[in-house]
Amino acid sequence: MNGIASIADILALESEHSGLLPDSTYEMIGAAARAHPDAPALSFFARVEDHARPEIWTYKTLFSRITATANFLHELGVGANDVVAFALPNLPQTHLAIWGGQAAGIAFAINPMLEPAAIVELLAAGEAKVLITLRPVSGTDLWPKLQPLLGRVRSLEHVVLVDLAGQIPGVKGKAKDGFKIHDFEQGLRLQPVDRLISERVIHPGDRSSYFCTGGTTGAPKIAMRTHANEVANAWSIGRFLGDGIAVGKTLFCGLPLFHVNGVLVTGLLPFSRGAHVILGTPAGYRGDGVIKHFWELVEHHRINFFSGVPTVYAALMQQPTQGRDLSSLEYGLCGAAPMPLELMRSFQESTGLKILEGYGLTEGTCASTCNPPLGERRTGSIGLRVPLQAMKAVVLDDAGAYVRDCAVGEAGVLAISGPNVFAGYRDPDQGKGLWPDLGDGRRWLNTGDLGRQDADGYFYLTGRRKELIIRGGHNIDPASIEEPLHRHPAVQLAAAVGRPDVHAGELPVAYVQLRPDVSVTEDELMSFAKVQITERAAVPKAIRLVTAMPLTGVGKIFKPELRQREIADALRTALHDAAALTSRLEVINDPRLGIQIEVALADGAAAGIAREVLGQFPFRFDVSWTSGDR
Repeated sequence: MNGIASIADILALESEHSGLLPDSTYEMIGAAARAHPDAPALSFFARVEDHARPEIWTYKTLFSRITATANFLHELGVGANDVVAFALPNLPQTHLAIWGGQAAGIAFAINPMLEPAAIVELLAAGEAKVLITLRPVSGTDLWPKLQPLLGRVRSLEHVVLVDLAGQIPGVKGKAKDGFKIHDFEQGLRLQPVDRLISERVIHPGDRSSYFCTGGTTGAPKIAMRTHANEVANAWSIGRFLGDGIAVGKTLFCGLPLFHVNGVLVTGLLPFSRGAHVILGTPAGYRGDGVIKHFWELVEHHRINFFSGVPTVYAALMQQPTQGRDLSSLEYGLCGAAPMPLELMRSFQESTGLKILEGYGLTEGTCASTCNPPLGERRTGSIGLRVPLQAMKAVVLDDAGAYVRDCAVGEAGVLAISGPNVFAGYRDPDQGKGLWPDLGDGRRWLNTGDLGRQDADGYFYLTGRRKELIIRGGHNIDPASIEEPLHRHPAVQLAAAVGRPDVHAGELPVAYVQLRPDVSVTEDELMSFAKVQITERAAVPKAIRLVTAMPLTGVGKIFKPELRQREIADALRTALHDAAALTSRLEVINDPRLGIQIEVALADGAAAGIAREVLGQFPFRFDVSWTSGDR
C-alpha cells in the first residue's frame, strides 16, 4: 500500500499488520542506514546565503555518529534510566543528542530560548544527569547566563558543549560547581562507531524521551515517552503518507527540534524510511531570510514535503512564487493549531500545494490524525486517525467520568488509545482526569480537545476546553471569531481570548496582526466582524491591532500572553472606575497556583475598595500600597 485514501485502507493495513516493529528508535534508524548507507540523510546550512553549499551527511555517517554519541554518553556514566537534556538550536549535533541520548538513556528536549532560570528549573524537575548545550557564539549568550545557575541542579554531573566555531581547548573534564565540562566533538572522536559499547538491549517499554508540554494554554509538564511510542507513531505516519516519505524524497525541517513535530515528522519518520532532511539554519523558519527565500530553497533542493504551523503558512503567503519552479512540492503538513479555512484556501490557490491538515499532541507522541494524501482532503477536517491508534468522541460528565460514546456528528471530548499514547507525566499529580475509564479495558487518554467524527471517519475539532470563552454560561469557540476575521483581506493573523467580566464571566476580545503594507482601523474590522460572525454572543467586545502576535517557540500564537493582557486591563479599569488608583498591577501565571494578581495602590486608604473589586474576579490577589493609612 502506497499511502492512505480512506478509513477502509487503515482497517485493511491494521488487519495485515504483523505486530512486529523495531524495539527502539536506535534500531529503527539503524535499519534504514544499513539499507541505504550512501543515501543523503541530513543536509545543514547555517545561513540562507550558504544553502547551495550545505554540509551533507549520508545515512552511514549519521548512524555512525549517533552510535559514537551514545558511546560517549555511556562513558560519562549514562545508563538506561539516566536523563540527557539538550538545549540546542536546530543543528546536526542536535539529532545526535536526541537519538544518541535515547540509545544511551533518556533524551530530554528543552527550549534553548527559555530564560536560564526556567531551564534550570526544568533540569532539576527532570533530574538531568547530563546537559548538552551550545558554547557562546555570536548572537547567543545562553551559556554564560546559564552556567552560574547550574550548581542548583543536584543531579547534574556533566555539561557537554557544542562548539560551532572550533574545538574548546583545555575544558575536557574541568570541574565546575559539582559538574564536569566536556567538548562534544572531542568526546565523540575516539568512540567506536560500529557498536554500542554498553551492550545495552533496548526494550520497547524503556523510556526514550522527555518533552515539555502545555502548548499555548498553560504551564509546562514533562511528558514521558517510550521507544515503543515513538517507533509506533513514526511507523503509522510513514504508512499513512506512503511513498510521500521514502528514499529519494526531500523534506525541509523548519520547526524546532525541542518540539515533537520537528523531531518526529522531520526526524525519526524520514530517518526510518531513507528520506533526506534539509535542516535549514539553527533557527529554522525563524532564521534570517528563511521565509523570504523559502521558495528559492524549494526550487534549488527539490523539496517534496515540509511541515509548518498556521503562522508559517501565513508568512509564506506574503512571499511571491512567480518564476519559481515548485513542481517538486507534493504536500505541506499543518498541525499544532487549527488552520484558518480562508488561509488554507488562499495558500492552496496561490501555490498549488496540497495541505494535509492534521492533529496531534505530545502525549500522543506526535500525530494522531491527518487528511489522507491519496483520498479526499476535507476542508475544516483534521482527517482520519493514524493506523494502530483508536480515536473517538465521548461524553464525559462534569467530574470527567465516562457517560457514553458520541453519535456520528455529535461533538464530545476526543479520546485516543494505542501504542503511541505516552507513559504519563513525571509529576503524577498533573495527570488528574487524564485516563478516563471507557469500560472496554483499554487505556484511553483524554486529549482535552473537543471534536466530532463523521460517517466516513473524518474528525473535526470543535474547540479546546481550556480555550473556550464562556460568556454567561454560553461556550464560544475562539475559531468562530478567528475564522471570519481571517476572511478580511487585511488580516494576516487573528486570535480570540476571553476578557474577565464581573457580570458575564468572560467577554470575547480579538487580537489582529495585519498583512504587511496594508492598513485598516479597529472600527472597520469591528464592522466587518459584526457582519461575518453569525453567532451574536461571539461578536467581540473589542478588536485590538498588534504589530506582532506573541508566539511560542514552535510558532503557535501564545494565547496566555494575550489573555494576561486582557486580565490586567480589565482589573485596572475596574479599580480605576472604583477610584482605587494603582501604581502597579501585575498578572503572574504561576505554574502551580494559576493566575495571581499583585496590585500596588497609590493610596492605602483605597485598600478595602480594591479588595472588594478584586474579589469579584476569580483570581488570587495580593494588595499593597506605597503611601497613606493602612
